[in-house]
Amino acid sequence: MSHVVELRCVACGKTYPSRGVAETCSSCGMLGILDVVYDLDAVGTQLSRSALAENGDRSHWRYLSLLPVERPEAIPPLSVGWTPLYTYRRGSARIADELGIAALHVKDDGRNPTASLKDRASAIGVVKAREANAAVIAGASTGNAASSLAGMAASVGLPTVIFVPRRAPKAKIAQLLVFGATVVKVDGTYDEAYDLCMAAVAHYGWYNRCAAVNPYLVEGK
Repeated sequence: MSHVVELRCVACGKTYPSRGVAETCSSCGMLGILDVVYDLDAVGTQLSRSALAENGDRSHWRYLSLLPVERPEAIPPLSVGWTPLYTYRRGSARIADELGIAALHVKDDGRNPTASLKDRASAIGVVKAREANAAVIAGASTGNAASSLAGMAASVGLPTVIFVPRRAPKAKIAQLLVFGATVVKVDGTYDEAYDLCMAAVAHYGWYNRCAAVNPYLVEGK
């Protein structure tokens, strides 16, 4: 069970129910990004150093009590997160010396299912789409976010529609097609592809994966 209690506008503080298809604040528009608010006291009863040490899950789902997941059975069957963190320290690594820093930390999210950190957000998006019983999940992207969404949704058989701008790389479009996504190539810029995606989501009732308006995606990151 999720410990999310509400969604709160970062601009005016207005709150919204945690269930439903909330996007941005109705009073502040696109500037009113909604923040996910948790009952941290309830989280604290489940999440502790000892509980994490005993948890054998090697993915970001090990932090389930701090994620906006109502139905764990909606989680895709792919291992996301728990990727290696490499540390390069001054005096033992040339790159740290050249940058003039004490240490450089590199998180290798290329180990995620579609080789992108975007899988963290897409995994949450797919869960929320399934919890909402959405027939389709959609998004607009020029690259990794689209590939990530298509791959994550394909793992659970959720139809995906991706809007891409005219100059989207052919290799990225090919990857979307391999994952079975429906690709809508817009004869215009990314902004125009985004606007068309937003219009389609509103018209057809699809679940919106666009990170600019979906308050849940950042929770996966």
